[in-house]
Amino acid sequence: MEFFQSLYNFFTSPLFHFLLRLLGLFIILIWLSLVFWTYRDAKKRGSFAFSWATAVFFFNFFGWLIYLILRPPEYLEEVKDRELDIRTKETQLKKQGLHCPACFRPCEEDFQVCPYCFKKLKKPCPNCNRLLKLDWAVCPYCRTTL
Repeated sequence: MEFFQSLYNFFTSPLFHFLLRLLGLFIILIWLSLVFWTYRDAKKRGSFAFSWATAVFFFNFFGWLIYLILRPPEYLEEVKDRELDIRTKETQLKKQGLHCPACFRPCEEDFQVCPYCFKKLKKPCPNCNRLLKLDWAVCPYCRTTL
């Protein structure tokens, strides 16, 4: 009986009520910080930041979990950096010029054969002697049929 009386005294004490209020304040701070974090994260990812923050505000932890599942996988900055890297690499490849389709070593535009593996790259036109691609059936410069 004494145990229950001391338990009752603890739960009715001002210390317990203070701890309950402190716990409530802590839960409210966590909840509002989840709303703020969701808004910032959704904005960085190019998602609907206000809508997601509102969902987390009303549905608390469950709204935040749904956002974590459905959010875009990468930030907008990462997408822009990746696209810029791809464009840079494409430009570098275009600047490097022609490559041999057999050995992938660099060749120049006016090479008829690869100097490394002797693969035939272009053929001369019998009429004007300009270099043509191997699959062309007519010379686009002088209209000679091959």
